[in-house]
Amino acid sequence: MSDVLKVEDGQVVSMTYTLQVEGQVVDSSDGNEPLEFLQGVGNIIPGLERELYGMAIGESKQVIVVAVDAYGEFDEDAIVEVPKAEFPADIPVEIGTELQVHGQDGETMYGHISQVGEETVQLDFNHPLAGKELQFSVTIAALRPASDEELLHGHVHGEEHDH
Repeated sequence: MSDVLKVEDGQVVSMTYTLQVEGQVVDSSDGNEPLEFLQGVGNIIPGLERELYGMAIGESKQVIVVAVDAYGEFDEDAIVEVPKAEFPADIPVEIGTELQVHGQDGETMYGHISQVGEETVQLDFNHPLAGKELQFSVTIAALRPASDEELLHGHVHGEEHDH
């Protein structure tokens, strides 16, 4: 039996990473602290979480995550046409403008303006990486057992948490 810690459920994982989409770096921990999360509770996308099991401190891996195991497939139904006249005056009507909308059930949805027409504005509520294959380069920086409180809450408590 080995005493080497490996990634498993109930551990706090510290991981450095670089994320590429279509050959372009879109996110990275370079220059920042490693990403810290609780393994096994869905704190990170499912396809990446699944690939980390069994990795040890210092181990690196290339991970390809298909859209369905990341931010989902692109959903045409998540695109909504809104009459320009109904658009709030304080929001710039420009492609790429990000906004929050509250649904009828009170849920907050995040989207961006994807098209601006003569009479309508098209809002896209897909995640920006929906439908994309993600290429991660990851290295396990540290591992530790989660505290009872972290397990109860389902997320990591850093030094800034005092409850």
